Amino acid sequence: MDKVVLAYSGGLDTSIIIPYLKETYHLEVVACTVNLGQKVDPKRLKDKALKSGAAAFYFEDLRETFIKEYIFPALAANALYQGKYPLATSLSRPLIAKKVVEVAKRVGARYLSHGCTGKGNDQVRFELAWKVLAPDLKIIAPLREWQFKTREEEIEFAKKRGIPVPVTKKSPYSIDENLWGISIECGVLEDPAVEPPEDAYQLTVSPQKAPEDPFSIEIAFEKGIPISLNGKKVPPVELILRLNRLGAKYGVGRIDMVEDRTVGLKSREIYEAPAATVLITSHQELEKMVLSRSLLELKDKLSSRYAWLVYQGAWFSEEREALDAFFAITQRYVTGKVRVRLYKGTASVVGRQSPYSLYEETLATYGVKDLFDRTAAKGFIDLLGLPLLLEGRRRSRK
Repeated sequence: MDKVVLAYSGGLDTSIIIPYLKETYHLEVVACTVNLGQKVDPKRLKDKALKSGAAAFYFEDLRETFIKEYIFPALAANALYQGKYPLATSLSRPLIAKKVVEVAKRVGARYLSHGCTGKGNDQVRFELAWKVLAPDLKIIAPLREWQFKTREEEIEFAKKRGIPVPVTKKSPYSIDENLWGISIECGVLEDPAVEPPEDAYQLTVSPQKAPEDPFSIEIAFEKGIPISLNGKKVPPVELILRLNRLGAKYGVGRIDMVEDRTVGLKSREIYEAPAATVLITSHQELEKMVLSRSLLELKDKLSSRYAWLVYQGAWFSEEREALDAFFAITQRYVTGKVRVRLYKGTASVVGRQSPYSLYEETLATYGVKDLFDRTAAKGFIDLLGLPLLLEGRRRSRK
């Protein structure tokens, strides 16, 4: 019997996909789950996958890989889709897709499958990754082809096959979580005019209920990578977990936006990304000290392109790899310390220092240490303004 490897989350959709694939395609199903920082119990997932009809279950904790090979490159780029979204879900999909392919090659599978909807972004991300990594394997997307119209129909399908179905009340929200952030959609959030209710947020406290006193934290970077908090070196996973907890306590990292999905429609999404917000804000400010104006302007333009590529599912493209090479060069001097103040939903940089700073106090000061040659300003202005002077003369003649 041919095999299919399913990107398995353990939710209702991927659970009933297992018997669906067996009954419709007569395939042996191998379930694959990757831990990227979501709430996950490997034993429970394995038991559920096998009870749902899977022939085997593979699980791997790839949180450190996720940070070093996906999050840190995105941080180097200051990647924010449409200027706001730090790409938490977008960054996770190519890594999950890569692991599914590894399992498929290990077990000799001919098919790959996912539980993404036909109007979302994730179907694109999984399938574009698979086209690059496993062009010879066939893809099955059950949610684009089966006839279930409601959740109740899916539950009935599951019950008839003895698949465990949660008896608790279903949340009205669709939630995806990893170390870099949480995405939340559906329910009342589908009306862009409605303020997100507090029960939609999974991690952060309301800024109004955050502590009354601000809290400051010092983050040290080495070549663009955060390495310590308040002077103590911290491993990557623990560093992001700590910043998530700390930022959440102060209501930092809430994002509410209407974004353009890959498939062309607009969607209202809310996100929680405390660590991402703190780190990107800090990283940007440190770069302003050590990078030249022209390089910052170029980097800003390419950052937008980088975020677009990741969002669209082109992680494994040569274009993304080329941009990574550019951003890696920009990080050579992004070393130093940044002090961030957390207060009532904000993360504000209140201090920064670097041994590679391009800021010179003797040139910037208006005090007695001033070494700036003011007499050079007139010639500079004359040359800079020459094109405008000529335009002005022409305008006067007209």
